[in-house]
Amino acid sequence: MTTKVVKGSIWTLAGNVAPLAVSLVATPFVIRLLGAEGYGVYILIGLIPAYLGFADFGMSMASTKFGSEAYAEGDEDKEARIVRTAALIALLTSVPIAGLLMIFAGSIIGLFNVPAEYLSEATLALRLAAVTFVINILCGIFNTPQLARLRMDLNTFINASSRILGLIATPIVLYLGYGIVGAISVLLTASLLTLTGHLIVSHRLLPHLIGATIETRILRTMSKFGGALVVGAIAAALLVNAEKGMLAAVVSARDLAFYSVAFTLAGMITLFSGSMIQSLIPAFSQLQTDEKKGQLKSIYSRGIRLSLVWVIPAMVLLALVAKPFFTIWAGPEFGENSVWPLYMLLAGLVFNILAYVPHSVILSFGRSDLLAKIYWIELVPYIAAVWFLADRFGAVGAAAAWTGRVVFDAFIQFYFAKKIAGVESGIKRLPIFVLATATMMAPLVFLMAFDSLSPIMAGLTLACLAVYIFAVSRSIIEKSELAWFAEKLRARFAV
Repeated sequence: MTTKVVKGSIWTLAGNVAPLAVSLVATPFVIRLLGAEGYGVYILIGLIPAYLGFADFGMSMASTKFGSEAYAEGDEDKEARIVRTAALIALLTSVPIAGLLMIFAGSIIGLFNVPAEYLSEATLALRLAAVTFVINILCGIFNTPQLARLRMDLNTFINASSRILGLIATPIVLYLGYGIVGAISVLLTASLLTLTGHLIVSHRLLPHLIGATIETRILRTMSKFGGALVVGAIAAALLVNAEKGMLAAVVSARDLAFYSVAFTLAGMITLFSGSMIQSLIPAFSQLQTDEKKGQLKSIYSRGIRLSLVWVIPAMVLLALVAKPFFTIWAGPEFGENSVWPLYMLLAGLVFNILAYVPHSVILSFGRSDLLAKIYWIELVPYIAAVWFLADRFGAVGAAAAWTGRVVFDAFIQFYFAKKIAGVESGIKRLPIFVLATATMMAPLVFLMAFDSLSPIMAGLTLACLAVYIFAVSRSIIEKSELAWFAEKLRARFAV
């Protein structure tokens, strides 16, 4: 199971990295074709439906959890009925909400600080985004047979190929003069292609997928699980996106653009952990019997320790290259205004990345109600902090509020994962790792002092990285894991 999870995570990572690489090339053209304000409005159009992530009634996650359990039982008929049940419930809850979004699109756009010349175009674009929103929900359900079998290669190919086509087409459409509406139409087309791909591939993996019956025996259980996810998702949507919306409302769309560019680069280091969670939830769902609890604890520990190994060097590297990257990639204005929000975000992302693993455990044990309680407890103080800090410090203040929340959230989720599943990180030599981390921070101190990259900086970074790798191999990674990794490499090169 560990091998399946690792392979699945690598495939999912590849599926995220490939579109990201295309995005790094395409986004500067999009920014320049739309301008800072237009790009901020474009981001806002994609952001508004994100607040309505609860509209699927939690069926994307419910389908993955209960479908994986049915697959582990060897009952493909039940698995197919679960997927169809989830799709039906999601349509019943999401279509009315998308309809309201389309009807009141103009009024919704008016709530944000959108320049007058963009109001009409933004309204039409939001209506198109509402349709895309429903299609994306179905995509997250009909890929269940792929996730249950940990066939992340198939899931990755379908998702990544359509995303890449959309990313390539967006600047072309903008260049031809179709504006924000044209760019959102490209996203709609890409979503339709993704849904078609999932239906075809999932039907081949699960021939019983297409049918007219639903799984009435666990309908109540699925609805209870999904209902708790909805309650939590309402708060989560605000928690994840509140600082972005408030920047547009309290400060300006321009500040939202600066923050979004910083958040995009910072989000790069979440790619692997985000890839792991798609494999971890079905894996944890299949390992909850008493005879398999040892495997569950082992995978949990390895997930935490693997994340610790790479996240610190990744954070340092992004911080070092941020200013020149922003200046070349998005322009001097972003080089000056997106750097400090990035630094603030990176500090929180270290904790956020580690929290992916306990989050997966909590969901796989069906405790979506617990996550809902955590999110609602966090919401009110978070909104107050965002409003206060964003109003006074702009994008940097919004980033500080976000970081404070995710640090608190990480500690809470670690606590409850241990309480629910009895899992632990398995880190035995924490002081050595802390010293290694402090060593890895030295290049950042050098950067703060001299504010420029240089050969000395590169040499210092490599030296600190060498010390870090040595210390990590003695404190975080177990000998059996090093042997396992070496064996996989030998087997791969032998082929």
